[in-house]
Amino acid sequence: MNKLTNSCEDYIEAIYILHIQNKPIKSIRIAEMLGVSRPAVNKAMHELKEKGLVLMNHYSDIILTDEGKKQGEKIYIKHKLINEFLVSLGVSSDTAEIDCCKIEHVISDETFEAIKKYLKKKDM
Repeated sequence: MNKLTNSCEDYIEAIYILHIQNKPIKSIRIAEMLGVSRPAVNKAMHELKEKGLVLMNHYSDIILTDEGKKQGEKIYIKHKLINEFLVSLGVSSDTAEIDCCKIEHVISDETFEAIKKYLKKKDM
């Protein structure tokens, strides 16, 4: 699959969070989570549907495909670990949250793997 845009990654992550919380996945919830309009969500959902990451039914429920779940989990874990890493460096939780939302889109796999290793060693 082609690399997702930053925006698509944000949408998949939001949908995944709602999924793991067992909450109904509706456009309005996603719009509220991301601070965007419902038309913006609808546009993104059509793009994600074309990529095979979500399904939508006529009741406006959004469902992650298996590939969507896989991508959502990957993005969510990356977000959480980068946030944890920044906080471990002494960054405030508010700033870490803002910064990790930016970093998660541009960090290389190599650097991310090094952060994961560092955090595992730290917890030992």
